[in-house]
Amino acid sequence: MKLIKLNAIDSTSSFLKELAQNSALENYTVVVTREQTKGRGQQANSWISESSKNLTMSVFINDFNLEIHHQKYLNFAISLAIFDVLSTKKIEKLSIKWPNDIMSANKKICGILVENSIRNSKIYTSIVGMGLNVNQIKFPAFLEKASSLKKITNINYNLDILLLEIVYQIKYRVKLLIAKKYSELERDYLNVLYKKNIPTMFKDYNGVLFMGMITGISSTGNLQVQLENETTKEFRIKEITIA
Repeated sequence: MKLIKLNAIDSTSSFLKELAQNSALENYTVVVTREQTKGRGQQANSWISESSKNLTMSVFINDFNLEIHHQKYLNFAISLAIFDVLSTKKIEKLSIKWPNDIMSANKKICGILVENSIRNSKIYTSIVGMGLNVNQIKFPAFLEKASSLKKITNINYNLDILLLEIVYQIKYRVKLLIAKKYSELERDYLNVLYKKNIPTMFKDYNGVLFMGMITGISSTGNLQVQLENETTKEFRIKEITIA
């Protein structure tokens, strides 16, 4: 593992992507920064983080040759790796919110963005960016659903140790992926999926409210929701939110 530490950068994932285009990177090269000015989340969302309080990092992975139609298992592996580490920290009501937010009860503590490079219908490299709220205890008013490890446990965490734990666990979960342990990854993911099998009020992209129940993830990685008429409908990212 090669570790690159920066004081400030616009985005660790953008930095790592540019580095990968211009040089041959060692597998599991990690870029971490004290301050990230333009952190990115799903669908061009921003990630806001207090300087030196949280873990803002990206990891370069290139040791798999994954069929693109198995992409969801990569997402499962990465999400579960973070979940595995946090599950040792006594975080209450820990879960994974589809596709890959880490939740404590109804509060978000980690966001993950997986960006893949594809060649001949296969994923051959991936850049995994993540923002984990660690020692920050105050958040802007508009981030009412944000929390952190310290806010939950009242413990101050060592960011360097946490980083090493996360990279170690990513390596472990990616090994399962390479070994094609797809059913194991899916089972573990579904076992901790936020709101699974719980009747929930949703809102679609038109603002229409409806009741449904998350039942699983489709072969293409879409969220499967059973509706009140007992039919199951699939939703892509941003097509549905929990009301």
